[in-house]
Amino acid sequence: MHLSRVDLNLFVVFDAIHRERSVTRAAHALHLTQPALSHALRRLRALFDDALFVRQGHVMVPTPLARSLIEPVREALRTLEVSVRSAQAFDPRRDERTFTVALRDVLEAALLPALVQRLRALAPGVSLAAVRIDRAELASELAAGTVDLALDVALPLPRSVHRARLLRDAQVVVVRERHPQVGDTLDLATYLALDHVLVSARPRGPGLPDVALAQSDLSRRIALRCQHYEAACRVVAATDLLLTMPGLYARMANQGLGNRVLPVPLDMAPLDIYLYWHDNAAHDAANAWLREQLRDSLAPAR
Repeated sequence: MHLSRVDLNLFVVFDAIHRERSVTRAAHALHLTQPALSHALRRLRALFDDALFVRQGHVMVPTPLARSLIEPVREALRTLEVSVRSAQAFDPRRDERTFTVALRDVLEAALLPALVQRLRALAPGVSLAAVRIDRAELASELAAGTVDLALDVALPLPRSVHRARLLRDAQVVVVRERHPQVGDTLDLATYLALDHVLVSARPRGPGLPDVALAQSDLSRRIALRCQHYEAACRVVAATDLLLTMPGLYARMANQGLGNRVLPVPLDMAPLDIYLYWHDNAAHDAANAWLREQLRDSLAPAR
């Protein structure tokens, strides 16, 4: 069948159902009625002679053919979107689009105050959505344009994803004020003698300090493992536990808690944070403008 006889809007529907895993949610995302979206799905199935999505409970699961199609479809849609946008002059003072940025919660707290302040001043009609994306899905989300930019540590992403280092963040140790065993400085012997908090989304496994210690056949005792740095900082303020964490967030999260931030007494490499964007958006004026705002927002932290 010649492409001129295919309704290209069907591929927008295909992408939405694949992303939402639900006809109802896809219809809502596209501002369509559910009967209209169901009709489009029937046309897609006829076009490809395949079910494309099979209902399992409350979820629409893509068939093998749908899984093989999603990346080229998203790539094509993104290329078309960028082409249309490039033909239009980007004026941040008048634009009303929503940018989506993928980042972890630690970076969210460190970045958003300064970034939103800049956006409100320079582009009052622009909205921002900060989301968390599975790292395994990041390249495809950038290619599809569902995510405009991403901030994360160094990741093994394909060459179609551009990267630029935004900042280098050293690890620090957080201790409570008037800690009975920690003075103005912290040496390795004291660090190893005291108990620690480890922050990790994983239920088990070492943290970055443990990896560094293991290289010298050393170890520390973890008295608490929790999921969020904010909770860990509050525990440190109420106990004699130590917390090793990224310095940028440590200085923010401990304001008002009375905790001290000290250099870590380990040979630990700083944590590099990168900005990621897809090749499709490399020459998009709006995307380039947002990248500039991100860099400027983090400039004082570098």
